[in-house]
Amino acid sequence: MNALESRLGVRLLNRTTRSVRLTAAGEELRDTIAGPLEQIGQAAENLNRFREQPAGRVRLSVVEDAVSLLLAPVLRVFSERYPEVEVDISVNNRLIDVIGCGFDAGIRYGGTVPEDMIAQRLSADMRWIAVASPDYLRRFGRPSHPEDLRSHRCVRIRLGNDQIYQWEFERAGQSVAVTTPGQITVDESHAAVSFGLGGIGIVYGLESVLKPYIDNGELEMVLADWAAVGGGFHVYYSSRRHVPTGLRLLIDLIRELRPLGL
Repeated sequence: MNALESRLGVRLLNRTTRSVRLTAAGEELRDTIAGPLEQIGQAAENLNRFREQPAGRVRLSVVEDAVSLLLAPVLRVFSERYPEVEVDISVNNRLIDVIGCGFDAGIRYGGTVPEDMIAQRLSADMRWIAVASPDYLRRFGRPSHPEDLRSHRCVRIRLGNDQIYQWEFERAGQSVAVTTPGQITVDESHAAVSFGLGGIGIVYGLESVLKPYIDNGELEMVLADWAAVGGGFHVYYSSRRHVPTGLRLLIDLIRELRPLGL
């Protein structure tokens, strides 16, 4: 207080050996700052709800396939359990700086999570397969080896870093990566499925995404004994400290319900 009085050049307190009282200047300063101090205290108290009970908003950047396969099966339960938590989802297959873009966390395939982030697995590893429509196979035949794809029409995949993805295949310890030809290139799996259904070319994707179309006969699996296994979905964020309550609860629920195994 002495330092404040010296800096202001105004006495704020009248002091004796038995008592201390505010001067007129001190009373005016008290009245001026009392309101803002109360507001700061109330704001700090309001923040307790983010720590003590599920509330607020969680912003996620999510790769496309994780929406239908991972989040859709759990968000109804989540919204019923935690009605005060808002989940804001941005669907983006591109590799972005999730923290720099204002997100609390991202969900990507294993192996694509930035190394400087904290990651938690949300699903088991997943199979990647090639499929085509019955009409395409009648017109152009069925490949019997991954290298045969070089003479077929394929719907190519553009990755989040703008590179064209080499289709990967595995069988009995043997691995093959093929740079597929094709007039059509997409960066979105549902577009690729649509083109596959239209007989435009052979499509490569997650078995979990393609299985409903295989089951109803709209698509047929090709190179069935060459299916590759890739890393499952992972959630990642910047620090283990102060993980937002809503994000922690969503992660816990996904790991509890295991929509894709774990």
